[in-house]
Amino acid sequence: MAKPAAAAGIAAGQCLCGSVAFEIDVPARWAWHDHSAASRRAHGAAYATYVGSWRKRLRITKGEDAIARYEHPATKTVRSFCSTCGTPLFYERARSPHMVNIPRALFASRTGRQPLYHIAIEELQDWTYTGEPLVPLKGFPGVVWQRTKKKKQPEREGMF
Repeated sequence: MAKPAAAAGIAAGQCLCGSVAFEIDVPARWAWHDHSAASRRAHGAAYATYVGSWRKRLRITKGEDAIARYEHPATKTVRSFCSTCGTPLFYERARSPHMVNIPRALFASRTGRQPLYHIAIEELQDWTYTGEPLVPLKGFPGVVWQRTKKKKQPEREGMF
């Protein structure tokens, strides 16, 4: 039987207010962008980026009593969040009982995995930024915007 890979380090994370803190051994198992309606609504964002970790490699280091849980009765998924500030913390699926998924944004350092995968890409919203070129907005430092494409004028023959 092969030995499990040793952890290369630790990645620490926390909620917005700091009531809940945790750490995982790195590298994480995998990372992805989730475009599903459920994750979009749970995070209030265009999509959620998750890091998947083996449950045994996750440790709550602060505020375990501040973690609230919501189980979706139909899908049997569980979403945990900070009961103080509302930050989404963990996403668990009944079909993967040994895994816990954690929003990537909660980590201050690298997790050992880059989000290379997209889940539910067919649910990508038409208003989601997908990498179009951005330009600075004059008079507003730090703000960039996507310049609308100019429509080509039809070529006309003659002067009129």
